[in-house]
Amino acid sequence: MTTKILVPEMGESVVEATVARWLKKEGDRVAPGEPVVELETDKVDLEVSADRAGILRRIERREGENVKVGDVLGIVEETEEAVAVAETSEEEIAKVAPERPREMPEPTATAAVREAPAKPSVRATPSARRMAREHAVDLESVPGSGPSGQITRDDVQQYLEQQSAEAAPSRPTPVAGRPQPEKAPAPASTDRARREERIRMSRRRQTIARRLVEAQRTAAMLTTFNEVDMSAVMQLRQRYKEAFQRRHGVSLGITSFFVKASIVALKEFPQLNAEIQGDDIVLKYYYDIGVAVGASGGLVVPVLRDADRLSFAQIEKAIKEFAQKAEEGTLTLEDLRGGTFTVTNGGVFGSLLSTPILNPPQVGILGLHKIEERPIVINHEVVIRPMMYVALSYDHRIVDGREAVQFLVRIKELVEEPEALLLEG
Repeated sequence: MTTKILVPEMGESVVEATVARWLKKEGDRVAPGEPVVELETDKVDLEVSADRAGILRRIERREGENVKVGDVLGIVEETEEAVAVAETSEEEIAKVAPERPREMPEPTATAAVREAPAKPSVRATPSARRMAREHAVDLESVPGSGPSGQITRDDVQQYLEQQSAEAAPSRPTPVAGRPQPEKAPAPASTDRARREERIRMSRRRQTIARRLVEAQRTAAMLTTFNEVDMSAVMQLRQRYKEAFQRRHGVSLGITSFFVKASIVALKEFPQLNAEIQGDDIVLKYYYDIGVAVGASGGLVVPVLRDADRLSFAQIEKAIKEFAQKAEEGTLTLEDLRGGTFTVTNGGVFGSLLSTPILNPPQVGILGLHKIEERPIVINHEVVIRPMMYVALSYDHRIVDGREAVQFLVRIKELVEEPEALLLEG
């Protein structure tokens, strides 16, 4: 009897994927629930498991091929031996394995114990597997720090650094009184190698490229700028950072203040929490705030659901979890679905000023930047303050310049007086 490995339902609006990597070869034994192949979608990577025990008899779709929901990825042929091995638990094997009394006759081997079960696949995140492939690392040698020993990208990176350090040649210790020979300089190379490398663009990167071009082509995008004095927020964080960390187990960051401020401003200027559907404007009175996260596989925008109901601590915990999941490649489709407005912080990478691009069908995105001490004039005196440039990109089709400027001014007011965020709820 044979069973098919099918491309599963992958969530809202996701109908196509790319075969990223087969974890099994034709002829390999597979167990029920064991990951067999990795798929890469424009939002997340996912592993497809075998439904039944058997032998992977045929691979129908090769690595790099595009597939759709319901397509056949491979064929598993059920065999009595594979089923028996799969059904034999480790506990049952352990009962057979210990040394038997000498007077007992050796029992006849059965299918269940004739062959030890196949060694389970190494548990690793998709980003860790990609990095291991790129650097020819055997994941069997990498200790995992994730849940249940799962190997993360950081584990592979640490392993590579350790191997590099061990492989570095040690410098000989000079002997006292003995002149050391000078190393002859390497001859200058006259060969100007024009090295190139061709890398397949990931599905996520293809989607990012397509959506960015689409945003610029379909929206009348405009950006307005302002600057925010971050003194009050910095002082507030300094006063409460230790107590906040002890109580909630997470640091009090900058982004949560802007998420809170954005929600207040969106309630006052609902055109920025809307989208265009045909000839209609759909105003949204719920606040699902996307937070842009830069990961090794590309930019992703996980969503804080009903962010107006979240506390500072809940926002900070969610952002931290999103960042970790993005790097490990474990974000779910639910994490990325929807969103009514986006906040992106290029300041964490050192950006002083930039123009964020809309995340369709949203009509507004707030860009944060590096905090830098600059001289400003307050009450006719020049003082040094920690300042941040902020940028609001908006769709001019439904948001006028006046509303956009007033929206950003409201953000500035709220962040410069963060106590007001508590009064605004």
